[in-house]
Amino acid sequence: MSLLELADVRGGYGEVDILHGVSLGVEPGEIVVIVGPNGAGKSTALKAVFGLVQIRAGRVLFAGRDLTGQRPDQIVKAGISFVPQTENVFPTLTVEENLDMGAYLRDDDIRPQKDRVFELFPPLREKRRQAAGTLSGGQRQMVAMGRALMLDPKLLLVDEPTAGLSPIFMDQIFDILKTINKTGVAILMVEQNAKQALAIADRGYVLATGQNRHTGTGRELLDDPAVAEMFLGG
Repeated sequence: MSLLELADVRGGYGEVDILHGVSLGVEPGEIVVIVGPNGAGKSTALKAVFGLVQIRAGRVLFAGRDLTGQRPDQIVKAGISFVPQTENVFPTLTVEENLDMGAYLRDDDIRPQKDRVFELFPPLREKRRQAAGTLSGGQRQMVAMGRALMLDPKLLLVDEPTAGLSPIFMDQIFDILKTINKTGVAILMVEQNAKQALAIADRGYVLATGQNRHTGTGRELLDDPAVAEMFLGG
């Protein structure tokens, strides 16, 4: 059974459809990457999973459960966390307070999970009492991912995690995503740095104008001349 399945999903914002029959899947333990040109519907596909888009047709299934039309809080309870591209930290709260906010649905002892987050992101332990808004872009992204992990999700949705970061931080974020994945968390990621993202992906989907264009393993898509020419910059 697939962990996540989008089946012929059509929908968007208000009366405007951005997705025109998108289908994709994530198996347990996979890293899956969605790439494509600007305006392709990549981020909208993630938001459709997380209940932030009006779905007019198709289904979203998670671990065999139909989540189509569910609210984001219900989707979080099912085991999915989302790291949006922007405004993904509480800037005036400390790093530790941001992590505490991530565990808002839990009523058990969150300290072991917080320790695991600090093990994944050592700089955050050192800055745990510092306001998140004063951190570098790369460290704020660590806070955002750490907060999403506080609920110990089965699937992590990540939207453009390296946007605006320096090359050093880009490499660091990709390494962190691989480490998170090794703990058993499946990842569905949208990323503009397509070559780097596909290099760590088990599978990839190329979207254009809200539709599936190409599907394959990360390596297959990197090696496909048509994909390279049209979507990966040659």
